[in-house]
Amino acid sequence: MEGLKELYNYREMLSNLVKKDLRTRYKGSVLGFLWTFVNPLLQLIVYTMVFSVIMRAGIDKYYIYLFVALVPWIFFATSITTSASSIIRNKDLIKKIYFPRLIIPMSVVNGAFMNMIFTMVVVFAALIFSEIGISKYVLLLPIILILEYLFALGLSFIVSALNVYFRDLEHILGIVTMAWMYGTPILYGIDMVPENLQSLFNLNPMTPIILAIRDILYYKKMPDLSHMGLILMWSIGFIIIGYFIFQKLQKGFVEEL
Repeated sequence: MEGLKELYNYREMLSNLVKKDLRTRYKGSVLGFLWTFVNPLLQLIVYTMVFSVIMRAGIDKYYIYLFVALVPWIFFATSITTSASSIIRNKDLIKKIYFPRLIIPMSVVNGAFMNMIFTMVVVFAALIFSEIGISKYVLLLPIILILEYLFALGLSFIVSALNVYFRDLEHILGIVTMAWMYGTPILYGIDMVPENLQSLFNLNPMTPIILAIRDILYYKKMPDLSHMGLILMWSIGFIIIGYFIFQKLQKGFVEEL
């Protein structure tokens, strides 16, 4: 509780770091913050052209099927890969003043999460334009996204702390996230996975998250309760484990940096 109280007391610093990240992301570009909406829109146009005209995947409106799963994945992958080097990037700040070090990876994940929320505007517009539409189950989407946020945050605590001691980790993560994406049913459906391997795929924490989001947005149905349970388990487990690992490893940050 003391740790949570301390984070609350430094909430303004966290907010300023997130704002700084959002401001500098497209600094100097002509469109500026509008790239938050233009970039996913251009991606959607490319997916539509490729998978509707050139590569027919055999799934109705496959570009939407892919897009609704890719957006939460991009948030997750960006959070993990960017937060890995976050402590090292802010080493001068860490050496000069005291503040809860957790704020640094939190600011990275919060910025990526806000970017995903803005991108959801394009997702909803695509759902309506494609005539798939939006169902009442969309009310469950914020719950899934918050749980994904907690899972990403917990893992970000771990990789950001470990990377201080093992600098190669941030480079390894690029390969790991690429392999992780192909091991998650984003480009394909879980029904395409051989039955004897499905239990292995279900051990992937991102599998129930992607399936639940796709159920809500693409299939317009209630997510499987077993998936909801797995998401809750992974999210709570990783946020607790990540917090304690970070708190233990942060004691040696100044010496290592």
